[in-house]
Amino acid sequence: MKLFLAVLVCRFLHFVGGILGRGSSLPGLVALKICPDALARVKLPPAVIAVTGSNGKTSTVEMAAHVLNKAGKKVIYNREGSNQIAGAASLILSACTFSGKVKGDVILLETDERYAKHIFKYFTPTHYVITNLLRDQLTRNGHPEWVYREIEKSISRDTTLVLNADDPLVSCFAEKADRVVWFGMDRQPFCTEENTGVYDDGKYCPKCKAPMKYDYYHFNHIGSYHCTKCGHEKAHTDYTVTSADLDRAEITINGEYNIKLSFSSIYNVYNILACFAVCELAGADGNTIAENVNSYVLKNGRIVRYRLGENDGVFLVSKHENSVSYDSSLKYIAQNGGDCAVIIIVDSVSRRYETGETSWLWDVNFEWLASDNIKRIYLSGKHCTDLINRISYTSVSMLDKVEPISDIEEMTRAVAAERYEKLYTVTCFSDKDKFLSKVKVGEDI
Repeated sequence: MKLFLAVLVCRFLHFVGGILGRGSSLPGLVALKICPDALARVKLPPAVIAVTGSNGKTSTVEMAAHVLNKAGKKVIYNREGSNQIAGAASLILSACTFSGKVKGDVILLETDERYAKHIFKYFTPTHYVITNLLRDQLTRNGHPEWVYREIEKSISRDTTLVLNADDPLVSCFAEKADRVVWFGMDRQPFCTEENTGVYDDGKYCPKCKAPMKYDYYHFNHIGSYHCTKCGHEKAHTDYTVTSADLDRAEITINGEYNIKLSFSSIYNVYNILACFAVCELAGADGNTIAENVNSYVLKNGRIVRYRLGENDGVFLVSKHENSVSYDSSLKYIAQNGGDCAVIIIVDSVSRRYETGETSWLWDVNFEWLASDNIKRIYLSGKHCTDLINRISYTSVSMLDKVEPISDIEEMTRAVAAERYEKLYTVTCFSDKDKFLSKVKVGEDI
């Protein structure tokens, strides 16, 4: 009776929330008050695929859901991105019959790194994807090795782990399950022999702390590595980007499947690779996956086209407190953007909690902004002064290129009065609407 009532209430609140455009986790929160172990009682479909990690969760899940739907499977996934236990309960219980059977072939579940242990004490995913572990949300998450220990608590030996072989910390999870599927990237022309980031989280082995050696780096500490003492090394990959040309925006997976990129970023490459692995493991044909991921444009708002005045722009969501996310956006602009102006906004550091902690700015490689194609840099938001201070320690010309305007509305008026070949805006979800509400957004611009 408790499960029946929990499903009833969850489905009703989910329906109402859909009409009002809000409340993706509220239905699950209320349902769990009624039946705390509801997730242990439901009958799940044959494939329950979880995706966690610092970056790439939402994009990987969205692409996989798109592909599997095209492959003829009924997919249930948390498209709103609500990835803690209440969100998982909302997703699963709202898709249940009143008897507790989930109506679908596949559940795709994005899970927060810290909360996965709470979700998976009730059930075990058939497949568990871990994308990467990076410095992310220092105030909430501390160090990546702490996050590793939290994810570790959520892993069952019965699940199939789908791991990023190029991340030495993620690779350590292989010891926690009986079956592991690996994805990664071969050496590419853009790889470097040395770490090019502001810091080096791959300098020491995550297992024994001895010095680590790299054959090459893709970015940050992601690449081909081996420990000089214990033998921890990059595993042989089952799903491999065998060729990647970011200038031509195309990749090849397993030497066979050619895919065009809608966004030529190494982040996007890894998201597509994880999606490919997940979909084939869930029963989709390789050609079907390649066809439907080819030139796929994400719908999750990570990349938004806009117009401000007479200027066409691209909005790149870059997680605050996550230097690798920022580095990826700035590198993309410097290498692919053409002549342009860049807007960087740090107003609210987080939408999850109150903090004014901005030390993470010193982990971001703002040297990318010194690129000759970037003609003007607008800094805005409550933490505009922190941005000015950080960038003053780079080779960027503060006098010639940088214009700080802390008020976001005033900044948008100033930019609208100018004419640039292209605009790029870099900020987090916490500040996204503060900017996009002041510009014209749409695919037709």
